[in-house]
Amino acid sequence: MTAPQEVFQRALRSVQDRDLDAYVELFADDGTLEFPFAPPGAPQRMQGRVEIRRSLGPLWQRARQSGRRVTGYDPVVVHQTTDPEVIVAEFTLHGMVEDRGDSYRMSYVHVYRVRDGRILSLRDYWDPLALAARDEATRGG
Repeated sequence: MTAPQEVFQRALRSVQDRDLDAYVELFADDGTLEFPFAPPGAPQRMQGRVEIRRSLGPLWQRARQSGRRVTGYDPVVVHQTTDPEVIVAEFTLHGMVEDRGDSYRMSYVHVYRVRDGRILSLRDYWDPLALAARDEATRGG
């Protein structure tokens, strides 16, 4: 059996590797991915691998087209809960805008529920305003 912490580490690796297929395969067939603070027009809740792939595909493509690349995560803190299926992970993503060489950081809190090595639910808390401001600065606006 794969522990939630291992699944979390695989998720981080797949994002850094830009491997959407590997990321989506971490979810249970009917797993859910939620962005509670999603900006208008962005999906707030996706259920099932098909919907997760369909919704994330364009988002990951836009990130790639903008030149954003994840270079690592630090610090990473994983909190155990009283439920063995649930962990809370706090981390800072470090990235770079490839064509400009500009670096950036984004802070996240993830709440994972993992069973039998698959993500049943992931709530991904991030700040879309910080992302929009960074993208605006990248465009020189």
